[in-house]
This record gives sequence, structure tokens and C-alpha cells, in this order.
Amino acid sequence: MPQVQLPVFPDGVTFINDALACQQQDGHVVYLNGHLPVFTHPKDDLASFRFFTTQLIVNGSATQGEISRAFGVPIITVKRGVQRHRTREAAAFFTPAPRRECTRLTVEVRLVAQGLLAQGQEVPEISRQTGVLASTIHKAIGAGRLPRPAKKSFRPRTRRRDHAERAQCERCRGAARQRDHAHAGPGGRQRRAARRLEAAPL
Repeated sequence: MPQVQLPVFPDGVTFINDALACQQQDGHVVYLNGHLPVFTHPKDDLASFRFFTTQLIVNGSATQGEISRAFGVPIITVKRGVQRHRTREAAAFFTPAPRRECTRLTVEVRLVAQGLLAQGQEVPEISRQTGVLASTIHKAIGAGRLPRPAKKSFRPRTRRRDHAERAQCERCRGAARQRDHAHAGPGGRQRRAARRLEAAPL
């Protein structure tokens, strides 16, 4: 799992922008607007840090880039905090995210998943339709409990095969030419002349 990159609170005053700064004092981080403290939290309280800095962004007091540079946290982490605040508000930082209720791969669900596999559906789509985690489906496929249908093998054409087919075609053309020559002999001319005489009007 990726490691959480914690914010850095150096000794002394750290400026966030022209109006905001923070200062570490006795294991606590104090946020200042000018000379006035506006918020404080223990240095190791990551939830409170994320909550307050996200509030600064949402209220327009600081930008995401300013928070990222001031505390040395990745910009993507700051953006995720803003997104969590917009979807779940302040509670998102102090309560765990609700666990996803997943359907178990029961016999009935496995039959449905097997039918979707047979139709050529991919694992993400099967997960969406059955409610089973994609990782669970992948494990079932790997263990053989949910076999994938065998793919039709494609036999590429080879030079030897092409050469054999061309030789066969040449033999067929040669036999046809020989028949044409046989029909074009004296007997063939006599038979054609007789047919013309029979077809001529009396």
C-alpha cells in the first residue's frame, strides 16, 4: 500500500500566503491570520490538519498549490481532501469512509458471471452487473472456479502454405488448359460443325 506523506511543520513561522501563516508551539500547530490565531491542532492530528487546510481552500483563503508548497504534501492529496469535503463535508475527515457492501460469489452469482464471461464481457463490467468486487472475480478466474471460455486460435498464414495453395491453383489451371486443347482437336471441330448444321434452318 502507498505510504501516507505527512505534512511538515518546521520550527518557527511558515507562511502559507501573504495573509496566512502557521507556527509550531509545544507540539501544537497554530494557524495565524496576521497576528491572530484562528485554529490550532496537535502536530500529529492529521485529520484536523486536512480539515482546516481544506476549509481554507473551500473558503477561498488559500489555494491548493499554496497548501501543497507550505506543508510539503502532494497536490493530489490536497485535491482529494477538497473532493471529500464537497461530497461528505467536514465529517469526511473524522469518520471512516462507509464500507462498500459487496455481493459474495455464491453459486447463483457465479453462474451469472460465467454467462457474462461466455458473452465476452470484461471483468469490470461483470463486477458492475453482479455487485462482486473485480478482485474477487479475478481470484475466482485464477483459481479455476470461474473459467474463462477458450479463445479461438488463429492460425497465421505461412509462406509454405501460400506456396502450396498457389501450386494447387497452377495444377488446376494446367488441367483446364489440357481439356481445352483436347476439345479443340479434329474431333472437337467436327462435333461443333455438326451441331451448327443441326441448328441451321432447312
